[in-house]
Amino acid sequence: MAESVPQLSGFLPGVWPIEAYGAGGFRFGDMSHRGSILALPSGVRAWAATTPGEIDATALEELFAEPAGSVELLIVGTGRNLVPLGAAVRDQLRAAGIRVDFMATGSAVSTYNILLGERRRVAGAFIATH
Repeated sequence: MAESVPQLSGFLPGVWPIEAYGAGGFRFGDMSHRGSILALPSGVRAWAATTPGEIDATALEELFAEPAGSVELLIVGTGRNLVPLGAAVRDQLRAAGIRVDFMATGSAVSTYNILLGERRRVAGAFIATH
C-alpha cells in the first residue's frame, strides 16, 4: 500500500468498498491497512485472523454484535486458496440468520464490492494475502 495513504488505526466507521488488496493489506475509504480486515455495516475493523483455521465464533464476535438482520451474507476471503470454514462456525452463522460463502480473498473482495453496490446486507471477512 502507498506510504502517503493514512493507515487504519483499528476501526473506520461506515460502509466502504475495498479499493485495492494484495501485498499483505487492503485499501478502502482513503485509508490502508496491512493485515486482515472485517468489513461490517458499522465499519471496517482490523482483524487478527491470518489463516482460515483461526475463523471461529470468537474471531467473528464483532459480526455477531452487529444489529440483528443487518447482515444477510458473510463473504469470507480465506487467503490465496478457498478453504471451507469449520462446521461449528457455519452452524453459528446459520443460527444467527447469516448465510456464508467462502472463496480466495481476491474473489471474495470482488464479490463483496458487487454485492455492496447492489445495496445487499453483506459483510466481509478478508484474510490478507502476500
